Amino acid sequence: MNSKAPEGMSSAERIAFYDCEENRKYYQYGTGGGWKKYGKNPVFGGDYATCFDVSLLLEEGKEGEPVFKMWFSWRPKRAVGYTESTDGIHWEEPCVVLAPVPGSSWEADEINRPTVIHHNGQYWMWYSGQMKPYLEDGRSVIGLAVSSDGIHWERRREPVMEPDRAWELQAIMCPHVLFDEEDMLYKMWYAAGCNHEPDAIGYACSPDGIHWEKYENNPVLAGDKSCLWEQHKVVAPCVIKQKGWFYMFYVGHLHEERAQVGLARSADGITGWEKHPDNPLICPTEGDWDSVAVYKPFVLRAGDKWMMWYNGAAYEESMWVLEQIGLAELEGPDLFPRAAGRE
Repeated sequence: MNSKAPEGMSSAERIAFYDCEENRKYYQYGTGGGWKKYGKNPVFGGDYATCFDVSLLLEEGKEGEPVFKMWFSWRPKRAVGYTESTDGIHWEEPCVVLAPVPGSSWEADEINRPTVIHHNGQYWMWYSGQMKPYLEDGRSVIGLAVSSDGIHWERRREPVMEPDRAWELQAIMCPHVLFDEEDMLYKMWYAAGCNHEPDAIGYACSPDGIHWEKYENNPVLAGDKSCLWEQHKVVAPCVIKQKGWFYMFYVGHLHEERAQVGLARSADGITGWEKHPDNPLICPTEGDWDSVAVYKPFVLRAGDKWMMWYNGAAYEESMWVLEQIGLAELEGPDLFPRAAGRE
């Protein structure tokens, strides 16, 4: 299998290298585990160009109505954008809420991949600050900003986490943070390694969301050579704590460009990860807007169902096109039911 293209290839050469007949025979399509893609995907992107790696909250509006609040990575702006929706499908005109800082040593080129929580009356956003984000010698770190309304942000001048372990190489990105009320700790899962697409998932905890202690035996989840769909690498965690389990949605790579979404669970969020029996749960749809890869899931509970927003991408005339945001849903309360089969 062609897993990693030689350096120096053009975009067209890279596509031909990865999307070859040898690799295609291993491709999976559709959904599993009871998940169903929304029939009118994508739900966000289009005229706004490439939008990716979202974080959402479901909160109550001024009149008691549900409001989905979405922070997203906005490639043309190289910034974090924000928009709202009453159903998670139809979105208002977005705006930039956090932009790069000219002259900064760590967030001058692009900021993206936010994770937002609402805790103690404030919104907290951890995000990736990047220098030369698409080059092998670039660098990515994690910054922090706080806000009273989720729109106007005050950021810390220095990053709160940097790559300082051998496996992290020069990039830490894709943070996902939750506040664990039981342990009274902020808990972060993050991806690290290669600056273009990181390699594995690590864990850290903090008493204040600022000073972080990394798990000494990181990474906690890495590519599995015995499982083809995620044999190359795993990235982009989204973690939910429910009924004594930490459920991690993540992206598994067959090779550098082919990605799909899986699910694992752990009793402590660090060790003993059990993979969903029907992984991968969300795969590309052949011939559609997400025919090449699905990335960075974000999942939350809404009423009697689970909702997942994810990035999708496709090739067109041998060129990479837009990444846009799609939606998938799962009916019922359980994230780990019996395998429901592929659709």
